[in-house]
Amino acid sequence: MKEWTTAEWETNSQSANIAAYYLYAPMCGTCQVASKMLEVVEELLPNVQIGQANLNYIEDLAIDQKIESVPCLIIAQNGQIQEKIYAFQSVPFLYNQLRKKV
Repeated sequence: MKEWTTAEWETNSQSANIAAYYLYAPMCGTCQVASKMLEVVEELLPNVQIGQANLNYIEDLAIDQKIESVPCLIIAQNGQIQEKIYAFQSVPFLYNQLRKKV
């Protein structure tokens, strides 16, 4: 997964049919597991734009989007935020959440 700036997120969420922005913190153990799960999903859904960002560096976005905790996956479709996922239950769960929006 590529690290995205807030500007890259805005560009990708507007230009792609579906885009996802994975927000994490480096000292978060759950985030490390979530990252590995999303890497698998990214391989299975190559047409979905998925980027990631360290939440510590994008505080303005966190405030604007009312991010409650990490890990967080923001899913946007046609420029509109559709969903925020905080519980990364399993690879099939994440896959289905993204696939049903494609």
